[in-house]
Amino acid sequence: MERRFAYESLLSGSGKVLLHVALIGIGLVYIFPFFWMLGTAFKTPSEFFTRGINPLPVGEWQWQNFRETWVRANFSQYFLNTTILAVSVTVLVVLLTAMAAYALTRLDVPFAPVIMGMIVLTFFLPSGIFNIIPIFDMVNNLGLLNSLGAVILVLTAGGMVFNTLLFYGYMRTMPKEIEEAAVIDGATVHQRFRHVIIPMSGPMIATVALFTFMNAWNDFFASLVFTLSRPELRTLAVGMYAFVGDASREWTLLCAGATISILPIILVYVFLQEKFTEAFAGAVKS
Repeated sequence: MERRFAYESLLSGSGKVLLHVALIGIGLVYIFPFFWMLGTAFKTPSEFFTRGINPLPVGEWQWQNFRETWVRANFSQYFLNTTILAVSVTVLVVLLTAMAAYALTRLDVPFAPVIMGMIVLTFFLPSGIFNIIPIFDMVNNLGLLNSLGAVILVLTAGGMVFNTLLFYGYMRTMPKEIEEAAVIDGATVHQRFRHVIIPMSGPMIATVALFTFMNAWNDFFASLVFTLSRPELRTLAVGMYAFVGDASREWTLLCAGATISILPIILVYVFLQEKFTEAFAGAVKS
């Protein structure tokens, strides 16, 4: 009780103001590199060296940096490839993990606890370069090598475990009364999943979609390995890496390219922020 009163007194009056000031300061430290990158994308090459850490250009804003980067780095093709990849992986992961969690929580699946235990055990398996050889061999045997389909398959499989656990924990807290009423009305399993579970899982769907989209959009390793022989299939992450080698000293163009690569992630987060916050609030409450 004494600790609680001490904590409440700390958050009252001047203590609350100081806490907010400290949090704002920490937030500015974290967000400043992004604003510096964004401002540098509008500078001239000379201003990059003369302005230092000041993110704002002095003269006219150089919008042509984005146009030149877009053309020179072939970002139009890379942007299209990345969009197809990220959207496909997001849709597949959300759909498959929601279906798996629904089956394990609401249907009489034999050995469901054993299946969940095996899913949890996969967290302890090595990833990255440790399992790339068997995955590469599998993709090659399927005839998908050097295609976006290979990257979509690999990233979808990689996102199944964690997101299934997220949906599993969320669906366990959902009330069963509405679904039981749908059963009385004669709804089938597919109808209950589509018309009852999916609408009630909106916050978790947004959360899984956000995380999956970010991971797929920023993926570098799988996109590089499985499209190595076809440069036209590069994603923005791989294309940006190649552009760094081609324009290693043109820092304003590199900042423009990095801005182009990161802006879609920010827009997706802004669009899904409300649902994302709602999902975390529900998880804390439960």
